[in-house]
Amino acid sequence: METDFDLMREALEASWDRSTSYQMAFEENNPALGQCYSTSRVIQILFPKAEIVEGEVWTGNRIEKHFWNLLLADGVERHVDLTWKQFPGNSEIRNWSVRTRESLGDSPETIDRVNLLLERVNAYVFHQKQEAKAAESKAH
Repeated sequence: METDFDLMREALEASWDRSTSYQMAFEENNPALGQCYSTSRVIQILFPKAEIVEGEVWTGNRIEKHFWNLLLADGVERHVDLTWKQFPGNSEIRNWSVRTRESLGDSPETIDRVNLLLERVNAYVFHQKQEAKAAESKAH
């Protein structure tokens, strides 16, 4: 399914909850918490040229594992991280590497989280496009 990136970001953020986060992590004011891997996998599914990056983030208190995407466009590498806001403002990436698709080895639980998030994102995008069509029809 092709969709524009802004709508996909909106759909992802609207679709996150405990059931799509790693180990059901949840904080009321931090919806991106625990969503990094499932989000990066959904982006990889929707944008097949996207790779998944695994890195270490220094939060000022500790090192945390984190995942995001890498896109190659016009010969330029672009890092895309829709869940970065889960970290404190002074956080920094210490190390990172691209994960090969063969090395992902998703567990059944992870596959379920990714599939649930993908299903929600697709439903959100479909609904938004239907609303846009209806609004366009009314305008004409």
